[in-house]
Amino acid sequence: MFDKILIANRGEIALRVLRACKELGIKTVAVHSTADANAMHVRLADESVCIGPPSPRESYLNIPNILAACEITGAQAVHPGYGFLSENARFADILVAHGVTFIGPTADHIRIMGDKIEAKATAKRLGIPVVPGSAGAVTTDEEALKIAAEVGYPVLVKAAAGGGGRGMRVAMNEDEMSSALSQARSEAKNAFGDDAVYIEKYLLKPRHIEVQVLGDGQGNAVHLGERDCSLQRRHQKVMEEARSPALNDQSRAKIGDIVARAMAELNYSGVGTIEFLYENGEFYFIEMNTRLQVEHPITEAITGLDLVAEQIKVAAGEKLTFNQSDIHFTGHAIECRINAENPATFAPSPGKITYWHPPGGLGVRVDSGVYQGYVIPPYYDSMIGKLVVYGRTRPEAIMRLKRALSEFVVDGIQSTIPLFTHLLENPDILAGNYDIHWLEKWLDTKPFEG
Repeated sequence: MFDKILIANRGEIALRVLRACKELGIKTVAVHSTADANAMHVRLADESVCIGPPSPRESYLNIPNILAACEITGAQAVHPGYGFLSENARFADILVAHGVTFIGPTADHIRIMGDKIEAKATAKRLGIPVVPGSAGAVTTDEEALKIAAEVGYPVLVKAAAGGGGRGMRVAMNEDEMSSALSQARSEAKNAFGDDAVYIEKYLLKPRHIEVQVLGDGQGNAVHLGERDCSLQRRHQKVMEEARSPALNDQSRAKIGDIVARAMAELNYSGVGTIEFLYENGEFYFIEMNTRLQVEHPITEAITGLDLVAEQIKVAAGEKLTFNQSDIHFTGHAIECRINAENPATFAPSPGKITYWHPPGGLGVRVDSGVYQGYVIPPYYDSMIGKLVVYGRTRPEAIMRLKRALSEFVVDGIQSTIPLFTHLLENPDILAGNYDIHWLEKWLDTKPFEG
C-alpha cells in the first residue's frame, strides 16, 4: 500500500479522496492554486503545495508543477479525482515514467475510451450494445448523408474527441444535415482541436443509464449496479438516482453482466462508468468514463462499498477481494448537485458564504469542501456540494430528500437548492417518469422564479 498520495484536484472531490486516504492510513498531499489557499482539503491534508495562480491551465492542469510537487513531497501516487487531468493519458504516462503511480486505468485504456469512435468500436468488439451509426469519422457531407439515410432520421452529429455536450448537433431531416455537420465540426475544432465527427441515430425519448464497473487489471471485474442520470440540462447532469426507476431486476442484471465481462476481457484497472442511452427496453452504448464519477456516492449508498478506497487498493496492485455474487444492492439513493448558481437561470453566483448549515440525520450525506465564511472563486466549476440521501425504498428516499432540502441553508450566494425543491413537487419526478429531454422542457415553462 502507498505511504503518501498527492491529490491533484480541488473542492469536494479532493476532500472526498483525502478522507478515504485517512481511513486507509495513508498520508496526503494537497496541491492548490493561490485562489484555493484556504480550501478545506488544504487545511486537512498532511502537506500542501501551491502549484500556480487561479487559472486552471496554470495550476490544476499544469503537469510540470504537479510532478514537481510529487518530487518535493515524496508522494508515491497521484489521485486525479474527476475533471482536470483525470482522463489525460499523457499525464498518466508522465507519472509512470517518473516512478509515480496514477490512480486510475492505464494510459492506453484512457486513450481508447477518450476517442469516441475507438470507444464505440471497442465496445462493439466486447459485446456491448451500441447506437446505430457510422463505424468511424465521416469525412464528407456525401458520406454523412448516406449513413444518415441508412440509420434513419433524426440523427446526431457528434465530435469524436471531447465531451460535455460540445460538438453535438441534431439533424431532424436531410435538409438540416449540412448545417449540423458544419456547426459540429467548427465547435469540435475550437473546443478540442479536432474537427472529426461521426453520426449516430438520435433517440427521441431515451433515458441516460450508466453502469459502474470496477476491475483490478488482473482479469477480475465486477459491476456495481446502475445509476439513472436522465435529469440533465445542456447535457450536464443535475440529479441522479440509483437504482433506475425505469429498469427491472432482469434488465439491470443483464446489462451489468455484459459490461462486467467486457471489463474483465479488457483487463481494466480501477473504477469506470459505461454510459448508455436506454429506450424501449434496449441499451445503446454512448461512452465510457475512465475515472470516478461525480455521482459515485449513490452507488456507495446502495452497495456499502467505498469506491475511492477500492481505486487506491487496485492501483497499489491488490486483487479484488470480492466477486459479483458478494455484491448486494439494497435501498434507493438520490443525489442533487448543489451549485453556486441562480436556480432558474443557472447564472454563476460566486462570492462569500455568510451562513452554511448542511442537513443531517438518518440517511443523509453532504459531500462539500465549503464552510461558513468560505469565498467561492469564479475560476472553477460552480458545484459547491452534493446532497445524497438513502432510503429503503424510492418513496422513502424522496421524502428524506425533501426534508434534507428544507434544512439546507446557504446564504451570501445563490444556489440550486430551490430548483430541487420545485422538482420534487412534480408528478413526473415523483413517478420516475422522465427522460433526458424532460428537464429542459420543464425549465422552458419557467416553473418558478430564481
